[in-house]
Amino acid sequence: MASKLVQLQAKAAQASQLVAKHGGAYHKQLLEQNKQYIQEPPTVEKCNLLSKQLFYTRLASFPGRYESFWKELDYVKHLWKNRQELKVEDAGIAALFGLELFAWFCAGEIVGRGFTITGYSV
Repeated sequence: MASKLVQLQAKAAQASQLVAKHGGAYHKQLLEQNKQYIQEPPTVEKCNLLSKQLFYTRLASFPGRYESFWKELDYVKHLWKNRQELKVEDAGIAALFGLELFAWFCAGEIVGRGFTITGYSV
């Protein structure tokens, strides 16, 4: 156990040396590549302004999303009314969609339990 701790410490020291040596250059390169996204002047006030713009822009998108939701629901109601005319391809797509929803639900449950399958943490 002690030898594994020493190995881990050595690897951590090696990684920190690598970051100390190349981290600054990587940071400069990253900023240079993405300078079109940087707002000038970089102040707290500018960050607050951008935060508010993002919030209210997302808030303004709700009516469009609401309308799209009701259109989709009307389409599903129409398909349900005419389910006798439903093609195999449409039924397959619906089944795959339902399976995907179930898989995301299961994944969310696993994440919510702290990545344990049975619910018991070790």
